Amino acid sequence: MNKKKIIVAITGASGSIYAKVLLDKLVVLQDQIDAVGIVMSDNAKDVWKFELGDTSYDNLPFKIYNKNDFFAPFASGSAKYDSMVVCPCSMGTMARIATGISNDLTTRAADVILKERRKLILVTRDTPLSLIHIDNMRTVTLAGGIILPAAPSFYSKPQSFEDLAATVVDRIIDQIGLTQDTYRWSE
Repeated sequence: MNKKKIIVAITGASGSIYAKVLLDKLVVLQDQIDAVGIVMSDNAKDVWKFELGDTSYDNLPFKIYNKNDFFAPFASGSAKYDSMVVCPCSMGTMARIATGISNDLTTRAADVILKERRKLILVTRDTPLSLIHIDNMRTVTLAGGIILPAAPSFYSKPQSFEDLAATVVDRIIDQIGLTQDTYRWSE
């Protein structure tokens, strides 16, 4: 099996639970993964602490890169990372990605993923959307990115906050191309 190299960028948008559940699932799926590189904005750390009440991101078995570390391996296409997930993705981050502004490691890595024609997944979390947001989503989609709104499903009858977030995260995992045991419609 070809193991995946994955970038996870966490922005300051509300929805830290999605990032936490994603990272927890990646820990469980490590046998399918070669590397996970994490980059968090300062706001992401603040929102995580506020929403989840901890700094559990410090305890992950994955390397966290400084938001301005342009020497991180995934700042270059030669490192051959397969996919990048921005979760949650703020509208500001999406706008910078859509317009090619690479002013930090998150936006540089997204630019690299798009130029290399690899998988970029933006887990947007805002509502309602302005026409500017929709146009930026269109631009990212036309460039090869995937807009995966944090829109949980209810047909699996989630029993907890984490279970509800997992209904979105399971779709992210599927998009990355990892094999997982999860609820499937009509199975």
